Amino acid sequence: MSVTRPGTTDLVAAREQLLRGDAKADDLLDAALAAADDPAARHAFLRRFDAQARAAAMAVDGALAAGAPLPPLAGLAVSIKDLFDVAGQPTTAASAAMADAAPAAADSPVVARLRAAGAALVGHTNLSEFAFSGVGINPHHGTPANVATATLDATPRIPGGSTSGGAVSVACGAAWAALGSDTGGSIRIPAALQGLVGFKNTQALTPLAGSVPLSTTLDTACAITRSVRDAVLLHEVLAARRVQLPGRPLQALRLAVPQTLMLDGLEPAVASAFDAALAALRDGGAQVETVALPELAELAGINALGGFPAAEAWTWHRDRLATRSAQYDPRVAMRIRRGEAMRAADYITLLQARRDWIQRVQAALRGFDAALSPTVPMVAPPIAPLLADDELFFATNGRLLRNCAAVNFFDGCALSLPCQAAGTMPVGLMVWGPAGSDDAVLGASLAIEHRLEQQMATRGA
Repeated sequence: MSVTRPGTTDLVAAREQLLRGDAKADDLLDAALAAADDPAARHAFLRRFDAQARAAAMAVDGALAAGAPLPPLAGLAVSIKDLFDVAGQPTTAASAAMADAAPAAADSPVVARLRAAGAALVGHTNLSEFAFSGVGINPHHGTPANVATATLDATPRIPGGSTSGGAVSVACGAAWAALGSDTGGSIRIPAALQGLVGFKNTQALTPLAGSVPLSTTLDTACAITRSVRDAVLLHEVLAARRVQLPGRPLQALRLAVPQTLMLDGLEPAVASAFDAALAALRDGGAQVETVALPELAELAGINALGGFPAAEAWTWHRDRLATRSAQYDPRVAMRIRRGEAMRAADYITLLQARRDWIQRVQAALRGFDAALSPTVPMVAPPIAPLLADDELFFATNGRLLRNCAAVNFFDGCALSLPCQAAGTMPVGLMVWGPAGSDDAVLGASLAIEHRLEQQMATRGA
């Protein structure tokens, strides 16, 4: 019996192996745990749950042997970002300031849903401290290196953040999927930089109880996977809802390409991959149209005081910062303290500006099935210079967050999928739309993924 290792196929394919009797969940877990022990996964996990993962996998094997139906996640390895409570484990948000946190009394709702769906929870993963960066660097626990770029050059490159360890756990084969959060791109950025799929659903669809907040207005519980069909499955579990895919072929899709902000300053590799993806979609019959969307240029002014993350993070952290500031990453503490200067009137103005802005962007995109943009404007840069240079770090962080954060401010949903040519640095294509258009975005993403895979197969033939 051959054992499929996470990272060589997707979760749906592994589930089908189990149904056919071609594999056992316990053997698949062995492969995942071996990958978690590999040097490629260094710094990805903060704590492991091997025993409970083993029990979940063995329970699935026992149920299958007894003729019981296979649960959705089939005893397969899923990692958990260290923002979400797992019963009996501390939740520390990858911060030294939370090192003495007591074990959680119960699973957070999204973790409980994963467990009920048969996931083998393999461990809490590393992240940017308190999820406050799109880079993925952590000075307390080390920074996991980008797995996808390691096969292309020897320079350790950033994993993307804030769900850094989660993305590495999927890319290296230690998990089939990773639970994470997305406040300004924290699922989609690491997915884009590591050649994975990251789906940020409409915020209200997944519960945030039992998690450490960054911005209660923008935080979204969601997952990183290896394919769009896995993203559909994980979303159904996390949101406790059935996705109703529109079933529209690529030729029926009308797709918008915003010209403002999201195409600014693209690195050549990103511009080339994005242009090639658009050409492939047009050649496949999709109606791809450019739109100005000048409203995107307003975001910098609207968020000039730090936006929701600064205001809402300050509320949560101010007492802890008063006594434990030395235990914070200075770069994180500095950004949290921006919220101290925001007045209640500023916050109310921000809420009102956001409501007006969302309405205008929704109107501009009406009639389109989805919008298309590069997920991030750059490929993964080396880690070392960013550790030493604050100015470079903050400039890079701003560039990484720029496109993704616009969708969070829009209260939208978005999926990042790989669009680079084989043998080149990972580049993400972001498919996005307004709140509540999750099923349309997932359906369009399935059609787009299929077309890009066709194109790559044709080039390789």
